[in-house]
Amino acid sequence: MQGYRELVLAARDEIRGWQLDAGIISIVVFGSIVNECYVNSEGSELLCIFNENESACSYGIAVGIIAFFGCIFFFVVDLYFQQISSVKDRKRAVLLDLGFSGFLSFLWFVAFCFLANQWQRTRMSKGVSQGADAARAAITFSFFSIIVWVALALRALQRYRLGTDMSLFATDQFASDPTAAYPGYPSGSGIESTETYQSPPFTEPADTNPKGYQVPAY
Repeated sequence: MQGYRELVLAARDEIRGWQLDAGIISIVVFGSIVNECYVNSEGSELLCIFNENESACSYGIAVGIIAFFGCIFFFVVDLYFQQISSVKDRKRAVLLDLGFSGFLSFLWFVAFCFLANQWQRTRMSKGVSQGADAARAAITFSFFSIIVWVALALRALQRYRLGTDMSLFATDQFASDPTAAYPGYPSGSGIESTETYQSPPFTEPADTNPKGYQVPAY
């Protein structure tokens, strides 16, 4: 049981690390698009350098912002997870984390494919070349986001499976110190039973000399 508790605590620490990584990557993606992936056209209108497709830039920015705020939300939920007293609320929190991570994995996959496709169709010009590095960074980190959010989804699934035995979702919280001893079972009354063992009622003592049997004489 001590090893099980350490496994749960280690999983929580790893999830928090992945959440921080996901938040940083999302900032890189939408920050790169907002700052350098718009160029001035001849009419002084800002155009998206991804094949001049405004939907590509808007989609990348939207997914990045959603991912960033999602990371903040679930990071806070994970910090206060042990203070949730309701078993049902704990299960819902883990299931929500699982569903959101899976959904973001899909959104980032679409973003990577969409941005990469539009970038391949982009005609290079002087304005486009200035934001080329930012466009490639957005595509690259979109791919990394897929890996991170898939990892978060798998970790959330692992947490849910660990909680199926009610250890993760129990109202008794784990101690904050990993080295603390796990609470033992409640002791008994200390009074020993006076009952003695008795043979089963359906047995009879063996008769050393069965009736009708005589030792033969030689």
